[in-house]
Amino acid sequence: MGRQRGPHAASRCWEWECGALTMADPRGLDSVSGPAPGARRRAWAELLAGRVTRQKPGPGTGQKVQDSAVRLLRSHLDWSGLLLEVEGPPCKKLCLGPLIDHDGPEACSNLSTSFIGSALRDHASQLGVPVAVLSSQMAASSIVRMCAAGAEHAHRVLLDTEQRKKLSSLIEITQYLLAHSMFSRLFFCQELWKVQNSLSLEALWRLHVHNVVSLWELLESCADLQAVVSWLFRNLRLLCEQVEAPCQHTDIARAMLSDFVRIFVLMGFQKNSDLRRNVEPEQMPQVARDVLERMLLFALEALAAGLQEESPAHKAVSCWFSTFSGQTFGSIISTDAPKRFFSHTLTQILTHKPVLRVSDAVQMQREWSFAKMPPLLTSLFRKLFVILSPEELVGHLQEVLETHEVNWQHVLSCVSTLVICLPEAQQLVHDWVARLLARAFESCDLDSMVTAFLVVRQAALEGPSVFPSYADWFQASFGSARGSHGCSKKALVFLFKFLSDLVPFEGARYMQVHILHPPLVPNKYRSLLTDYITLAKTRLADLKVSIENMGLYEDLSSARDVTEPHSQAPQDVEKAILLFEHTGKIPVAVMEASIFRRPYYLSHFLPALLTPRVLPRVPDSRAAFIESLKRADKIPSSLYSTYRHACSTAEKNPENTAPGMKVEPNCVDEPLKLLMIALGGLRAAMTDPAQYDVLSAQIAVISERLGPALGVSEDDGSCEASKIQLSVLAPELEQQEQKVVDLLLTSFCQNLMAASSFAPPDRQGPWAARFTMTMCGHALLPAVLTRLCQLLHHQGPSLSASHVLGLAALAVHLGESRSVLPEVHVGPPAPARDLSIPEFFNSLLTCRTAESSRLCLKFCTAAISYSLCKFSSQSRDILYCCLSPGLIKKFQFLVFRLFSEARDPLSQEDTAGLAWKPLGLPSMDWQRAALCLWRQRTFQELLKEKQFHLTYRDWLQLELEIQPEVDSLSDTERRDFHQWAIHEHFLSQPAAAGGCDGDLETACTVLVDVLLDFCQSSRSHNHSENSDLVLGGCTGNRDIFSRLQEMAADLEQGPAAPYSHSSSRGHFLFRVFRRRLQALASGWDVAARLRKQQELLMYKRVLLSLPPLVLVGSPQVEQPAAPDCDEFFHLVNSELLNLSRCRPCPSSPLVPFSLACTVLQRNFCSQGGALSHDITVHFFRGLLNACSQSRDPSLTANLTLTACQTKCPIVLTSALLWWPRLEPELHCRWRRCFQGPLPPELQRLQEAQQFAQSFLSPDTAAPAPGPAWVSAAALHFVIQQAGKESVESALEKLDCQREELLVCLFFFSLMGLLSSHLTPHIRQTSSAKAGDSLKALHVCGEILGFLQKRKISWLVLFQLTETDAGLGRVLLRLAPDEYIRLLPLAFYSLLSYFDKDALIRENAFLHVAVDMYMKLTCLFVAGETSAVSTPANRSQELQSQAGAGAGLGTFSSQMAHPTNGDPVGLIRKARLFLLQSIPQCPKKSFSNMEELLATSGDWDPEVSTALLSRQQAVSDTDLYQEPHLF
Repeated sequence: MGRQRGPHAASRCWEWECGALTMADPRGLDSVSGPAPGARRRAWAELLAGRVTRQKPGPGTGQKVQDSAVRLLRSHLDWSGLLLEVEGPPCKKLCLGPLIDHDGPEACSNLSTSFIGSALRDHASQLGVPVAVLSSQMAASSIVRMCAAGAEHAHRVLLDTEQRKKLSSLIEITQYLLAHSMFSRLFFCQELWKVQNSLSLEALWRLHVHNVVSLWELLESCADLQAVVSWLFRNLRLLCEQVEAPCQHTDIARAMLSDFVRIFVLMGFQKNSDLRRNVEPEQMPQVARDVLERMLLFALEALAAGLQEESPAHKAVSCWFSTFSGQTFGSIISTDAPKRFFSHTLTQILTHKPVLRVSDAVQMQREWSFAKMPPLLTSLFRKLFVILSPEELVGHLQEVLETHEVNWQHVLSCVSTLVICLPEAQQLVHDWVARLLARAFESCDLDSMVTAFLVVRQAALEGPSVFPSYADWFQASFGSARGSHGCSKKALVFLFKFLSDLVPFEGARYMQVHILHPPLVPNKYRSLLTDYITLAKTRLADLKVSIENMGLYEDLSSARDVTEPHSQAPQDVEKAILLFEHTGKIPVAVMEASIFRRPYYLSHFLPALLTPRVLPRVPDSRAAFIESLKRADKIPSSLYSTYRHACSTAEKNPENTAPGMKVEPNCVDEPLKLLMIALGGLRAAMTDPAQYDVLSAQIAVISERLGPALGVSEDDGSCEASKIQLSVLAPELEQQEQKVVDLLLTSFCQNLMAASSFAPPDRQGPWAARFTMTMCGHALLPAVLTRLCQLLHHQGPSLSASHVLGLAALAVHLGESRSVLPEVHVGPPAPARDLSIPEFFNSLLTCRTAESSRLCLKFCTAAISYSLCKFSSQSRDILYCCLSPGLIKKFQFLVFRLFSEARDPLSQEDTAGLAWKPLGLPSMDWQRAALCLWRQRTFQELLKEKQFHLTYRDWLQLELEIQPEVDSLSDTERRDFHQWAIHEHFLSQPAAAGGCDGDLETACTVLVDVLLDFCQSSRSHNHSENSDLVLGGCTGNRDIFSRLQEMAADLEQGPAAPYSHSSSRGHFLFRVFRRRLQALASGWDVAARLRKQQELLMYKRVLLSLPPLVLVGSPQVEQPAAPDCDEFFHLVNSELLNLSRCRPCPSSPLVPFSLACTVLQRNFCSQGGALSHDITVHFFRGLLNACSQSRDPSLTANLTLTACQTKCPIVLTSALLWWPRLEPELHCRWRRCFQGPLPPELQRLQEAQQFAQSFLSPDTAAPAPGPAWVSAAALHFVIQQAGKESVESALEKLDCQREELLVCLFFFSLMGLLSSHLTPHIRQTSSAKAGDSLKALHVCGEILGFLQKRKISWLVLFQLTETDAGLGRVLLRLAPDEYIRLLPLAFYSLLSYFDKDALIRENAFLHVAVDMYMKLTCLFVAGETSAVSTPANRSQELQSQAGAGAGLGTFSSQMAHPTNGDPVGLIRKARLFLLQSIPQCPKKSFSNMEELLATSGDWDPEVSTALLSRQQAVSDTDLYQEPHLF
């Protein structure tokens, strides 16, 4: 019966039919009822003899038979077999309960277990042993027999299905026995350990899981603990192998392994464990630790020996390392046991077989970088880092190094993994190294020094994105006086002794760093440094590495071997060209190499740079770089000539061009393929974007492969440009760079979309930031930004939704790293300025067209949504770094502009979450996404920040950029939007929120200010160089200008019209002008003057676009009813009159402004002393409008024009200049409005014009009306416009005019003379311009002749000052400041016309002549004569007309041929004139001469000496002359 198997074994053995027992096997009785001791064994026939007659069953027969059967079974049961055979509830036909317990069928729910318990109790009673002992023995024997059934698998740790079923039945019985105190766990465990080699690990696990006996009880019951440790280790190793093997019981194996590890960790590493056991308290924890340590030891030794993929050992190690996870320890994570276990494991790893010496570590550590580490070891480190914090890890690492002998490979591998996978640990490692250095120099601790250098070098191997390069660290630590080495001589000796000891073992790279960036050493200890450098150079020579032949951009901290100079030189050339392209300057490294490293520069760098090729027609970056070096004398002439000759030959024979200029495709494709494979691995890991350690490991591989793909060294920190220079209009990239950048950008976009399909940005971990920093390395950032500029600014409409999302997220992470990234210097169309990374992206996104607006909306929506979701749990400060305020303002602008529903006030309802999820959908609705973001409470709270809120000024700036012809809004829609934005949105907003406080005048003021700013910026010039279009034609201006005109009209029609100017504040427009002019940079340099001229031109255009009443203002209520024109008069006198007449040379960088300057002069001051026609007409139209609002129009006009005579006389002279075009309009409008003659003051101007015209007629000239300067101005303009014959006849009539008129006319002619040299004549040839100058000079000379003939004093015109009263003050206000400063030039241009008696007759002449000479010299020194040319050689007729006295005969002959267009020649003439005239001057001419000379200083020693000598001679003559007494 004991041999029967199967679930129904018991039922097959016995069948009860009507209470009769029928034996299934006829031989079964022999095995059931054996003979009693000493009894005779009866034959089978004898047994049957007494049963021939069938007995009739009586009332108790059945019960008797059952009792007999039970007694028979109890006496002959095989307990071990029975325990194996009984399972589950028996067949319904079996009713053992009543037979055993005699208590009825309800006595026990499980009849088979009750039966076995009763049988065991009876049997134990018969044997005289405790039933618990018997049952325990029987159960142990059954388990051993069950496990032995699978003996064909000698090393199997798992049960098969049949064994698992039998064990389940046994466990059920055992649990019953335990519940009835019929089982001894201790005895059971002891019985098991007697046959431990036959036990299955799964059997023990199931006994533990079902609470039959715990693993702790099993272990403590064993006498030989070491044997148990060995058995457990062997079985756990087999279990690990079977976990990784493909089978149907893998889940059971994994659960077993996790439970065992969890149990061992709790047993071995939990404090205050329950130690109520029979063994020593420390034995059980030690057993658990021994098992775990042996498993770790096995794994580490397997790693050291090298593992092959798919080998059993590899599977076992991988499986064991997988147990170091949160899934394994999740249920016990609240205890301190996992952390203790991880710390202990880390210690075991770091101290495993410490056979490597420090010298070995120095030599081999470059092979222990993260990318070269075994993946299994990196995975183990990453799993250990999960529970331990960065601070705990660094502290533990420090403690182990201080207290143990360590395995340097594992220690340094741990450091690499630490800085790669935990960004927080990077600074901790840096601080730890600093403490090590301080301790090392404080006590000359060699161990601390060794640790510091090894740790720094290892961390630096992982690239500057995670740790500074070794060169940077060494220079920062020892290159300044703050280093710890400089505290004493002892510290210096210690440092150089240490560095010297490293020399035989370390690589050439590190010695090159020490030589090129040596420690700072006081001069008295310089010998220590020189000794080390000599030793290092000797070692480098042994290694066949020359410090002089190092590449310019070699990575001194790279782990790669030192490259040969001929292979490094092409890389240096390409990088130098790249830097030159971005900065426009010769890189510093090239300049330094040309001086300090000439062998490499001449022998390797220049030959690589000057490789012959076919030169492009348009010089490229390489050609420009070569020419810059040639201009800087950095290329020998012979080498350059050879290069040019070879290039010429290459043009004739292209097939002979050196092949070294192009990189072979095969050489390039291989690194690109490796990079693509690494990027593919990162894409595969995106299924769980929160696994930062896994992603960081893959990103580290990508970073390592970027350098070869780009063809540069691993160090990206050598880019010496602190700024990145980009041309937004024409960004260019090398083909190889573009391939690499496109791979990276595509990978980033794909990874972001993949990661977003699994988790939102805030649960994706920091992979994106780490990937972004990788793209910022390897000198790749300029290329990345250039490519982004191409994509966003030039190819934006072609970008797909995933591209926009990815690039927006990339922009966010680049902004996150803005503190460590250089600024970007952008060119046109944006202003040339330095921008941070977020501002750079803002500059790339414009809203000018419908397409660019759509792209900008998509990008802003994606960037803002990503930022708010990514950093939702962080402070707002990080948002300020990631996002440009301009980007958020553009989003608000476009939402308002494109979606009318967004213009309504937001309701209190808020959507559930951030709008990132819809952005990840393939069919993306950007309008829905933008509106969803707009309605977010988080976003609306962000807009409350002042820097992110769209103000009225911001709105105007963005709206001005819109190009109406390609706008997404129609003209009607655009007008409606403008009306809503101005009148409904911004006008009513408070000023603190960027609105206007309901003040329409404020709205106008801001609009004008923004309009002027926009037109002044370069954005308004990128469509046309014609400055006539600067204001009215720059895109988007016309609609905004219309809004300004509408608002100005509203103000004029309001109840309190501001045009009366009665308020002390004045008109808003002139307030804007005044404030802006004050803010402009003052100065007389070309740039400042041109900028001011352009600003004033825009002022004029604004004034002309508004009602003319702005210039004049409404009449005041009180009498006299004169309008207030003071603000306009002030603008004319201070600015419009004083415009500079400068002509930049064509080579000037300000050439784009020259046209604006020319147009400005043509539009403001067409002639000296007059305004342009349009502003003049606009003023008089305003005057007529003011008269129409006055009670006495004629009086208003008279008062206004009378005020002009003293406050702004140039208005009247301008009216005289344009009178032929102005008079018809004045007459027509006055007659139509007032039906009367012109006011007297206008009639006076009409009479002056008639007087001037009479000079050109053959009739007698009419008398000149007053004031004289008005008539003189009219006459001057007529003479200027007349032909040569008319001028001659007009000049003849001057003899009879009044003195004051002649003086004023001479003044205007002087202004005309200067104007002929200053005012550009764009359409005139040089000969025509020279003719104009000669004509102006002739007119001046003739008028001067009349003045001298009539002995009228004219020298006062060259001594005008602000303190003058009357006529002098008026004339001064008619001349620009620059004309007044240039009067010395006009004075000495008229030397040929001076009268011979002038020196004697005019006592003040010498004083004026000396003063003019001094000022002329100062003008030349200041460079103000560069834009002025003196008159050309005059004809002999002009020279002969100038009379010459006896004393000036020689001078006149010498002055007959003045220098043509040469200011120096004019000064030379003036000097000669003074030196010859000083001796002939009377003594009265020398009065106050000393004061004049004292103010000028040592301006001309020879002239000054002549003056002083002549003055002294005159004084001496007076001393000896007899006095006239009578």
